[in-house]
Amino acid sequence: MFFGLMKNIVFSFLLLFSFSFFGFSQGTFVIQNKRKSDKIQFKLINNLIIIPVKINGVELSFILDTGVSKPILFNIFNINETLKINNAEKIVIRGLGEGEAVEALRSRNNAIEIGEALNINQDLFVVYNSKLNFAPRLGVPIHGIIGYDFFKDLVVEINYSSKIIKIHENETYTYKKCKNCETLPLYFYNKKPYINAHVTIDKEEIPVKLLIDSGGSDSIWLFEDISLGIHTNDKYFEDFLGHGLSGSVYGKRSKVDAFSINGFTLKNPNVAFPDATSISFAKNHKDRNGSLAGDILKRFRVVFNYKKSLIQLKKSKYFKDPFSYNKSGIELEQNGIRLVREKENKIRSAGIAEASSKDNGGVKRIVFDANYKLSVKPAFTIIELRKDSPAEKAGLQFGDIILKINGKETYDLSLQQITQFFYEKNGKNIRLKIDRSGQVLDFQFVLESLF
Repeated sequence: MFFGLMKNIVFSFLLLFSFSFFGFSQGTFVIQNKRKSDKIQFKLINNLIIIPVKINGVELSFILDTGVSKPILFNIFNINETLKINNAEKIVIRGLGEGEAVEALRSRNNAIEIGEALNINQDLFVVYNSKLNFAPRLGVPIHGIIGYDFFKDLVVEINYSSKIIKIHENETYTYKKCKNCETLPLYFYNKKPYINAHVTIDKEEIPVKLLIDSGGSDSIWLFEDISLGIHTNDKYFEDFLGHGLSGSVYGKRSKVDAFSINGFTLKNPNVAFPDATSISFAKNHKDRNGSLAGDILKRFRVVFNYKKSLIQLKKSKYFKDPFSYNKSGIELEQNGIRLVREKENKIRSAGIAEASSKDNGGVKRIVFDANYKLSVKPAFTIIELRKDSPAEKAGLQFGDIILKINGKETYDLSLQQITQFFYEKNGKNIRLKIDRSGQVLDFQFVLESLF
């Protein structure tokens, strides 16, 4: 997130922003119907929730991200005039990553619609940096991210199994009796929700406070702290973890013995330990031990009630899915286009009397004419390659364009379907046909476990 194929996948694409603003004028989301509730269908891509959002009447796609405090717009160069971004002033914002802060425009008094929920006085933060375009990493257009301002006004129920969000106005929502549910307190810091949980490392159960980050596609991020017993074990590998507002994030990937929230326990979940330089800004909250992200959240039906500072959890159909990871070492991007020569069969009908005998009384036959056409297709490019990974050892390089994978044309597959191959079982043979600067080459390697 898409998720018939993707349900067993943990992707390393991450949208992690960490900043907050104070003292701004703020509108309120109000549901525009008598029921005071609504259903919103969403896409689940790389464990991320993609929802339709209207900004000043223009339909866009946003990531629903509990880890951000204000809506951010980006990748809007072709629709900027239509959006009518007014009353803008320059500011500087900072996020995760090793790079510098980025410049943005703060725009006031915007109308934003999500389903039948409407806010006519919404602040937006617009980033015109062309590098801030996450669509290539997801394979679908993404124009922005929204979090706190949506959650604060409504009770938001996320059903990852059905890919439906139910929203309710606080005054009309009542909790129903729910067998096998856990209702837990939420804690807030800089308008972001935190939850208390436990991780088991080297058989020791350790209490942790984690940011609930629906905008991250991993399972758990932990900040190493030897004094608390939070550390990697002997089995880990260095990897690209994702891309934040301020650049790329790198760190270690490993597993912990268990992760538990009250009565729910997950065995051997994936965990990432980001480099300290990438998360220095995120660690301003001294009590924070890491993040709880999409590959854990999707294992539950989640009800957020910010007004009452509560979260309710119930197991989803993904709860028992095994935790997997990318064993190839390849990170792909849907970057650019390529021309593909495709066969186009044209059908024409002909009377047999015209071609052979007149004895069949005008019986028709179908004749296929094979023609070819050039079609524009997406190009899937290698943009990260883990050192000493099976793919690197096989000779693959940055910038290689994958044409075929295990005999299948990549133009017939989505980015997520291609990436699915890299999460298969140990010993799986991967065959790639690639384009390297106009030269077509063949490679193969075997997926290997690093744990």
